[in-house]
Amino acid sequence: MNTFFRHPVWAMAFRPFYLLAALYGALSVLLWGFGYQGTPELPGFYWHAHEMIWGYAGLVVIAFLLTAVATWTGQPPTRGAMLAGLAACWLLARLSIFIPGWGAAASGIFGTLFFWYGAFCMALPVFRTRNKRNYVAVFAIFVLGGTHAVFHRHLNPFDPAALLTGLQSGLIMVSGFIGFIGTRIISFFTSKRLNVPQIPSPQWVAHAALWLPMITAMLMAHQILLPLAALAAAAAGVISLVQVYRWWYRDVLKEPMLWVLFAGYAFTGLGLLAVGIAYFKPAWLNLGVHLIGVGGIGVLTLGMMARTALGHTGNVIYPPPKSVPVAFGLMIAATLVRILATFVSGTAYTHSIRCSAALFAAALLLYAWKYAPWLLRPRKDGRPG
Repeated sequence: MNTFFRHPVWAMAFRPFYLLAALYGALSVLLWGFGYQGTPELPGFYWHAHEMIWGYAGLVVIAFLLTAVATWTGQPPTRGAMLAGLAACWLLARLSIFIPGWGAAASGIFGTLFFWYGAFCMALPVFRTRNKRNYVAVFAIFVLGGTHAVFHRHLNPFDPAALLTGLQSGLIMVSGFIGFIGTRIISFFTSKRLNVPQIPSPQWVAHAALWLPMITAMLMAHQILLPLAALAAAAAGVISLVQVYRWWYRDVLKEPMLWVLFAGYAFTGLGLLAVGIAYFKPAWLNLGVHLIGVGGIGVLTLGMMARTALGHTGNVIYPPPKSVPVAFGLMIAATLVRILATFVSGTAYTHSIRCSAALFAAALLLYAWKYAPWLLRPRKDGRPG
């Protein structure tokens, strides 16, 4: 058993979780796009949104944070049996959700446990080193788990309106993590690669990138002070777009590993702005949801998985493998087609959904094909991790 936990895949969280996210993200979006109807307890649409928010995006968030926190604190990463236990929670949540009857409830328990266990794993190094800068990240993971628990609470009895609200609050919460992570790394990576000055972000902007979406998500989850929630979402969107403008250099366009991060961050900002406007013009909501859900989550997670996995496995980041920009292009195309689907109906809508799903899945499968050998083997340079 000890030999099992010493396998390279359990050395850091990104190794098993990036691979699982790519494979399951591709599978789940194809199932949705081509007709999977879910279970009586969790019908198709709700299943699809649930899995993209808490199944796919939530896994990438935990993978990135548990990998990065080792660098931020100088502490050993979550690994071995502890990491395997976390992976088991996620797998049990994913498998049980396909089982009619008790499966949805079991998935709710295991899925919420996954996030709260993940928060605990991050809290250990953060509180051990009194790394106050990252206290908010630990709290935010607990909140993300809380939105998952609230969603499942409304499955029995089935409450469609409350479930839609729960999905929206979970999605907005994920956008907060995009803001938090993007603020930490986009300008830094740009400066390092292009040899240009790093554009510093005021402390209040760094906090607002996470706190404004988190406030929006909590208010939406409890259906209180909704005008304030809308203003917070719109403000977060404006701040994100201003940040993209501040960080931008023309040479970013020459580097796929950089422009993909800018694109995902910009899509998220536009989506938050649209969600805020939707309080006053409801027709904007669907556009905002998919700007975040495909453009933000899909594009930025793929970009982050591609870059951080190369660095942490001892591979050269620049130039990236030739297949990586192709995967990025496929995910951008999936976003644009899905946005188009919000403006059409009937047969055109169905075809747009299927096309977007196929493009999304192709991007993730291309990533999995190229990166699986690196994720499953020791680092090329022989260093731990």
